[in-house]
Amino acid sequence: MERWPVRVLPAGIAAVVIAAAVAAALVWWPDAPDGDSPDGVRADDPAAVAAQADRLVYERLDNPARTVVRDQAGGVVAVLTDDARTALLTGPRRAFSEPKATPAVVNTSSWVRLLPQPWRAGAEGEDWFTGWFSRARGDTGPDVLAVATQYLIDTPDETDAQGVRFRGDASFGPVKPSGAGRQEQSDFYDYLAVPWNFGEGAGAQPERGRYGAVDCSGFVRLVFGYRLGMPLLGTNTPGPGIPRRAYAISDFGPGVRLVANEHRRATDYSRLQPGDLVFFEVEDDPETLDHVGIYLGLDDGGHHRFISSRERINGPTLGDVGGTSLLDDGGFYSTAWRSARRL
Repeated sequence: MERWPVRVLPAGIAAVVIAAAVAAALVWWPDAPDGDSPDGVRADDPAAVAAQADRLVYERLDNPARTVVRDQAGGVVAVLTDDARTALLTGPRRAFSEPKATPAVVNTSSWVRLLPQPWRAGAEGEDWFTGWFSRARGDTGPDVLAVATQYLIDTPDETDAQGVRFRGDASFGPVKPSGAGRQEQSDFYDYLAVPWNFGEGAGAQPERGRYGAVDCSGFVRLVFGYRLGMPLLGTNTPGPGIPRRAYAISDFGPGVRLVANEHRRATDYSRLQPGDLVFFEVEDDPETLDHVGIYLGLDDGGHHRFISSRERINGPTLGDVGGTSLLDDGGFYSTAWRSARRL
């Protein structure tokens, strides 16, 4: 794996470029006043000592091109991927579960937040990032993963100041006229029961019979778009936002393609991090990606688990009803996994 020049940055101020240390090299420090460290931080100044301890290393890696932020002990503080707004941060450990659908639990210290703009190499010294990063590192409010789980079985409803229910147990869609199965095509505005203007001349009206429902791509748009503020499109063509259908999000969505669709089972697990979108071919057309979910990470059984809105369990789930929500067990969704994207 290629490693690019390393940058050292005290949190919130400009980066200082340093040379890579050579093993067993001798280092000479200039004389410093008694009680000072070699770089001038007084041992009796708690604020200065704390700032020195929080010095961060910004390391460049590839496949995908990204910046990994590490603390002085080498621990990962954040992962920032070029051209993507999704940022992975390390924070307090927490657990996600859905007892009515699976005994599995996802225990994770990963927190997934959206940058104000797509990341690019060297942005660690820019004001827009330093201010955001300082706030994000201490933020324990709902992130991508927490928001996604606010639509699972028996999740309580919550409404905003306008009386719009924006979270709570979601369904997949209304029952088909034949009585066999449920209809697709429920988007985020159907769940909310609000009209929507996509800004490119396309408007949408919710259907009363779809209130509280989201299909798989509607669920992704509800989480990343309506709840977390990414732009949304009313079409399935390239544009500045998240398209409507799964195949279009995979092909034209914002961010970075991590795993290309080679029309066979994907197994590139090492490319994934929590918050990534994973795409599947589960219906009749083998050329069309028709299902999408949000990758959660490893569960307590060591399996790669995702969350998506599905017909069999009638709504968003990280569980195993109608097929395990896993990428690596040889089950229905595991063998149907085809591609991945980081928004």
